[in-house]
Amino acid sequence: MRSPWLNKLSVTLGPRPPASWLLLCLVCVLAVIAILGSTSSIAFDSVTITPVPNIYSNYRRLKEQAAVDYLELRSFSVSATRQQVLGLCGKEREHFVPCYNEFDRHCEMFRPRERCLVRPPKDYKIPLRWPAGRDVIWSGNVRLSRDQFLSSGSMTKRLMLLEENQIAFHSEDGLIFDGVKDYSRQVAEMIGLGSDAEFHQAGVRTVLDIGCGFGSLGAHLVSRKVMPICIAAYEATGSQVQLALERGLPAMIGNFISRQLPYPSLSFDMVHCTQCSIIWDDKDGMFLIEMDRILKPGGYFVLTSPASKPSGSSSRTKKRSMVAPIEEFTEKICWSLMAQQDETFIWQKTADVNCYKSRKSASPPICNEGNDIPPYYQPLMSCISGTTSQRWIPIQNRSTEQLSSYELQSECHLAGVQQDDFSEDSQVWRSALRNYWSLLTPLIFSDHPKRPGDEDPLPPFNMLRNVMDMNAHYGGLNAAFLDEKKSVWVMNVVPVRARNTLPLIINRGFAGVLHDWCEPFPTYPRTYDFGWVVLSDSVAAIDMARALAAQIHWEARVVDPQNGSDQRILVCQKPFVKK
Repeated sequence: MRSPWLNKLSVTLGPRPPASWLLLCLVCVLAVIAILGSTSSIAFDSVTITPVPNIYSNYRRLKEQAAVDYLELRSFSVSATRQQVLGLCGKEREHFVPCYNEFDRHCEMFRPRERCLVRPPKDYKIPLRWPAGRDVIWSGNVRLSRDQFLSSGSMTKRLMLLEENQIAFHSEDGLIFDGVKDYSRQVAEMIGLGSDAEFHQAGVRTVLDIGCGFGSLGAHLVSRKVMPICIAAYEATGSQVQLALERGLPAMIGNFISRQLPYPSLSFDMVHCTQCSIIWDDKDGMFLIEMDRILKPGGYFVLTSPASKPSGSSSRTKKRSMVAPIEEFTEKICWSLMAQQDETFIWQKTADVNCYKSRKSASPPICNEGNDIPPYYQPLMSCISGTTSQRWIPIQNRSTEQLSSYELQSECHLAGVQQDDFSEDSQVWRSALRNYWSLLTPLIFSDHPKRPGDEDPLPPFNMLRNVMDMNAHYGGLNAAFLDEKKSVWVMNVVPVRARNTLPLIINRGFAGVLHDWCEPFPTYPRTYDFGWVVLSDSVAAIDMARALAAQIHWEARVVDPQNGSDQRILVCQKPFVKK
């Protein structure tokens, strides 16, 4: 059995990719975190060098040292040639997102000239802990002005301003009428359920929410143990994704104007769109074909458009004119309109793969899927995919809560994963998570009162809302959080250069995405709570990461697991620095 401190003990690194790739992309990752800026940056105040030990033989020694210098930002020398320390970006880049403009993603055109650290806004405050932070956020943390807030007319505008510096969302206590609850129940009833508490019985465990507004539906679905992922296009102000993430909900920037979403075929049980401003029958139906690609067999497409309310003509005529072009095309891709109520329409994707052979017309055609190309921002397709996949399993035929042992064995087989390797990975992560908690407890709660003889205080279950696993492997860290009943969700990232295990992760009911770590991640600054970065790798790789951490003013310590290997663990903390 491998030591829990070895290869898989890392929020950032699972099974290690080639060293050359790691060293190249590690530079890019830390540059992304610094986020590239303009020449108007402001330098940090100089920091006096204080010699301190940076390598500890075990995490107990690290904990003892951390209690002393937790709040002290230190710099250190790694080699004779010191790396240049980065300064702060200008104020105009407080919400900067590389690669994106208001239209689409253009990483290939992004060529920054100078690197700098994105500063938080002047009024930025540490978010409230979950679940309070789900319902109340600091207005200074997001780019949403009072005028934008007051002028919003979306269905999810069930908000109120408590005071000058806070935005409050209606809680789930039922004391205040919340249209989202009624809407969620309506959707459940339209697909034949008694209430939205029964979504799992219909096979609905994951929902892609397109254009999620203020995240109200996602917040409600979380309470129903359904995993929502919000995607919305980049917005310079009033970002839906930024608001959802600030509330601690799963979200990322994304659109499919011209390229596929970075998810495998047959990924989601339900796709939801309300007032998402998409002309679905445009581009010869390619937007609907993309939704068909990511929907699982038997999955649901929910479209709500309150803007279609009639004015001057009959309600039925207005609704039919809106839905007619969509309904005509959905028949060609074997979707059926199963329910319509008010402004909400629900289509269901066929569960019978033979439906495509019995269509009246062969248009759109079936894709030739001989080459298994990962759907990482590939051009939109005009053909139907997934029909030959061995993962073509109707959602109604899957286990309602989590994968059964048979389903898990089948998923591992399809992913090329040995069952023993999967089991060992799960065991390693359960142990590793406990070590993380023990490692970080005194760092976060160094001033916590403790009676003589007591063990170190345990952090509260809700000290983190979200964690990004940069190399998620099989989703073992996510599963460990669930086993420990931690109130946290994980963004499971599968690098495009690693083995594509994302279908396995998503079919476990987890949030996940493909990503190339030589590019910026599609999110806004300050959107993940895990202010600690834990790296496990060889001495050479750790030394490079440690030097780069010094450039961006991260406090860093190296832990020696003392197991006779050349592995080291680097624990970094991002400081809260404003200028």
